[in-house]
Amino acid sequence: MQHNKVLILDFGSQYTQLIARRVRELNILSEIHPFNKIPSNVEDYKAVILSGSPNSVRGEDVLHPDLSKIRGKKPLLAVCYGAQYLAHFSGGEVAPSNTREYGRANLSYVKENDPFFGIISKGSQVWMSHSDTIKTLPTNAVLLASTHDVENAAYKIEGEQTYAIQFHPEVYHSTDGKQLLENFLVNIANLDQDWTPDSFVEETVQDLKDQLKDDKVVLGLSGGVDSSVAAMLLHKAIGKNLYCIFVNNGLLRKNEYQSVLDQYQGMGLNVKGVDASARFLDALAGESDPEKKRKAIGRVFIEVFDDEAHQIEDVKWLAQGTIYPDVIESVSATGGPSATIKSHHNVGGLPDFMKLKIVEPLKALFKDEVRRVGASMHMDKALLGRHPFPGPGLAIRILGDITPEKVRILQEVDAVFIDNLKKWNLYDSVWQAGAILLPVNSVGVMGDERTYEKCVALRAVESTDGMTADWVNLPYDFLQKTSNEIINKVKGVNRVVYDISSKPPATIEWE
Repeated sequence: MQHNKVLILDFGSQYTQLIARRVRELNILSEIHPFNKIPSNVEDYKAVILSGSPNSVRGEDVLHPDLSKIRGKKPLLAVCYGAQYLAHFSGGEVAPSNTREYGRANLSYVKENDPFFGIISKGSQVWMSHSDTIKTLPTNAVLLASTHDVENAAYKIEGEQTYAIQFHPEVYHSTDGKQLLENFLVNIANLDQDWTPDSFVEETVQDLKDQLKDDKVVLGLSGGVDSSVAAMLLHKAIGKNLYCIFVNNGLLRKNEYQSVLDQYQGMGLNVKGVDASARFLDALAGESDPEKKRKAIGRVFIEVFDDEAHQIEDVKWLAQGTIYPDVIESVSATGGPSATIKSHHNVGGLPDFMKLKIVEPLKALFKDEVRRVGASMHMDKALLGRHPFPGPGLAIRILGDITPEKVRILQEVDAVFIDNLKKWNLYDSVWQAGAILLPVNSVGVMGDERTYEKCVALRAVESTDGMTADWVNLPYDFLQKTSNEIINKVKGVNRVVYDISSKPPATIEWE
């Protein structure tokens, strides 16, 4: 089945992924491509959206898309920079704003009986984020909406299905933003809303059958959501020809290795567990540099995984749980050098000595969509609700060098924290949580004795995809009880702190 798709041209906006997510929430498939790498099969897309940008259409670094196959030929929605680009280069005028237009605003004028705004009325809240503004509309433009400070907040071009807005409908602060996107995509562009988890499963399983036929596939399971959902899709497609390997790197959560193996057994997957914890810890001994730790873990994982894969006769494919943000991040949005990918990301393929073809069943999905696809296959809710856990595991939550004793301490601390989140019914309202072992000792008093022991930091954030995150305001009594329990139960810790940094500027992990 050929879905109607929306092409989103990315000019480097921090909100571009949000546009794609909002479109997909309407059950319409969307894809993000850099503005200067428009797909050759542009005719396969039924509508196009131009994103915002930190650049200015008035500067020397203007980002010029080739719209020759798009404008006037397809429904086109230009957002912020896109709206200013169309105005500036089509007979209008863009000038610096007297004041930077940033934050909430309300529509003070909406053109009546226009399908673009539909049931959205005057007073609707929108989110502005620009330092330029459109002073004069482009040729053949009709004003559709204004705010108190921005006269030309929205317009359309007569004789075309081209619409432009100077606000961001994709952010939640634009209260009718989703309705506006629906008006454009469904009522104007006439797209079908047929992109659903069930349709994704059905089509992906058939595509995997066609692609893989009777070939054998090996998959490295992590116990996380992405690799587990990828495994179930492949299992549906090729059954016993899927060989799953779950490697214990010695840096998993407390008792996680066995509990994950038990969970997979109940799913009918062909899984082999490999305990290589000693091998990983040996490779990490004495190493404090975060990136060198990541590389050491990656190198040993590939060695262990390769040893196991060679025991499977005639394996042809390596399956990976790559998801869409990984793919997007591997391409620079503004046409410069490719963005640096963290060494724990999947994109980028394999070393030469692993001569396997790669299959990535989830590479079109965002994280929340992966969970919905898993739910449509009736996978265990507890597994689908698991917090993300970094590939290098506790190695990047132990600041400094890694020792078996430090791993033990952090596993015990983490277990108390996560178990309490579940007991207090807080786990599902947190996107990711974990503990960090700090490379400092502090003075404490326990009983009548002075102690000089480790300090740990607790971290809990709320997010949708990890691109941005806010710290969670956990109840004081929860933090008090958890801190007391950690200090009383975990030998070697006498101080607990809570991390209240948001991303940006801080990352979710500390390394």
